[in-house]
Amino acid sequence: MITRTRLAAGACALLAALAAGMAFPAGASAGEPTGEDAPKVDLVLDVSGSMRTRDIDGGTRMAAAKQAFNEVLDATPEEVQLGIRTLGADYPGDDRKTGCKDTAQLYPVGPLDRTEAKTAVATLSPTGWTPIGPALLKAAGDLDGGDGSKRIVLISDGEDTCAPLDPCEVAREIAAKGIGLTIDTLGLVPNTKMRQQLSCIAEATGGTYTSVEHTEELTDKVNQLVDRAADPVVTPVATEGADACAKAPALKSGLYTDREEFGQQRWYRVDVEPGQELRASVSIGADRAVNPSYGVLLRAVTVHGREIVRGEAAGNGRTDVLSTGLRYPKAENDDDAAAEAVCLQVTNSFSVASGVKTTPGLPLELTVDVVDGPGDSDDVAAFGLGRGWWLLGLLVLVGFLAGLLWGWLSRWRFAIWRTN
Repeated sequence: MITRTRLAAGACALLAALAAGMAFPAGASAGEPTGEDAPKVDLVLDVSGSMRTRDIDGGTRMAAAKQAFNEVLDATPEEVQLGIRTLGADYPGDDRKTGCKDTAQLYPVGPLDRTEAKTAVATLSPTGWTPIGPALLKAAGDLDGGDGSKRIVLISDGEDTCAPLDPCEVAREIAAKGIGLTIDTLGLVPNTKMRQQLSCIAEATGGTYTSVEHTEELTDKVNQLVDRAADPVVTPVATEGADACAKAPALKSGLYTDREEFGQQRWYRVDVEPGQELRASVSIGADRAVNPSYGVLLRAVTVHGREIVRGEAAGNGRTDVLSTGLRYPKAENDDDAAAEAVCLQVTNSFSVASGVKTTPGLPLELTVDVVDGPGDSDDVAAFGLGRGWWLLGLLVLVGFLAGLLWGWLSRWRFAIWRTN
């Protein structure tokens, strides 16, 4: 009985391993890192007078920010060069012209001395105005130079008080320079006007906006963004999907970006030769406040509209990016030896409340990789599981025969025991 149980457990483990190979195929390389410079992050913190408000976990907004910064500094990867810039930290007066120049580099962008950075953060006290636009311009200068990734993380509890230097226009100006700088924004206890402004800043550079109401949320999100900066930099290619398969742009292996309106369909075309495998994945970022319950669908279809395979994912508002993917191996023994045009359809079901801007569309990132079909022994699909179920049937048959053999041996041993 014990041996039989072990045999069953072993068979289950083997099947589980094969299933894992199907569910989590080896990742495809869709782009190459650009440059070897260290990633840079500039944390831009609002230290205006409103940060004295006590409405985050029983303490002030400034206390929550300080606690989050201390934990983030402890967790910052060694390879990341990090700096801290403040806005509204030094001028307590009423002169608007002077207050709108109140931004300073608290800790320079470079190799991180955690003790020194924490000491600098501890000295902060809520003081003055909220010059977000001027602070973003200065922060872009803090990150100037190098080919590594560059990211500004802006934490604010209110909208800019120094217009007409509109922070959204500043963000668009930074994006237009083409220096690969991303601005992510976090709003502390947000209101509608602040949410709109911070969302606009983020979407201008392909960044994300997140509302935060608890210290732990702030810590987790800033840590996530700093860690994201350490990921290898891949330069995406801007493309524009069509509204139908027949008009779709032809793509090769690579990383592509696009914008997709709410509820819109985008089509792209990829040629797949016999013996090759198409691997595609798509990510759509919620760069503004969206309603909960949404989804993303990625379909591979023929030019005649027949669905080949699909990938889909659903979200409930707990993440700012939703991703899905698919694989399609084209057999070498297909009757048609010519390349097959496969159309990729991307559809989303995001929606927004009234008052939230719907243009431009949501940022979309599409990875396409066309590789040689599986042929190595370490690839589960090489055994045919990716193209059929004969291996699974063989395993079931072997298990059945092993069970019969074990049952016969058990009865034979029992008969010998009774005889003796």
